[in-house]
Amino acid sequence: MSTGTALAVDPHVVTCTLAPRYEAVRTARDFARTALQRWGLGELFDDVALVASELVTNALRHAIGACPTTADDHDFPTQPTPEGRLPIRISLVHRAPQVVCAVSDPSSLGPVAREADFVAESGRGLHLVDSFSRSWGWHPLGGGKVVWALFEPEESLRPAPVAEFGGRHRRSA
Repeated sequence: MSTGTALAVDPHVVTCTLAPRYEAVRTARDFARTALQRWGLGELFDDVALVASELVTNALRHAIGACPTTADDHDFPTQPTPEGRLPIRISLVHRAPQVVCAVSDPSSLGPVAREADFVAESGRGLHLVDSFSRSWGWHPLGGGKVVWALFEPEESLRPAPVAEFGGRHRRSA
């Protein structure tokens, strides 16, 4: 359950503040589904949902501690504090043809991809983010950080048709 959803003035930028509970992962997926469908980009849902789930899970695990169950369990902001600490928020930004999924949290420590251990129960999240997004990264913010991933629909990844000039045929690479 989210603590509140805000729709920015720009209909292509939406943000949802998430409660410090693992149910927030489902809220983030539902939020992504609604935004992507509104933008006519439902085909991106599976990839965006997987990445959003990983980024929100990382924020819950590493930014506010393991296994939070209620907002009272942690000193966790639901709004920016006077000191600048940030709550966990998911934002989706659509600038055709791309979509950015960004998760902000109150930790200033950047994400670190671990060596893939296929026996371990955790530790593969950032590898999934890397595999399912076009690119990803993070930036420090005053009082926290934002981790982002970039997506593009399949049709925008296809090369544009090459026009024929003077009877010569060009092949795209």
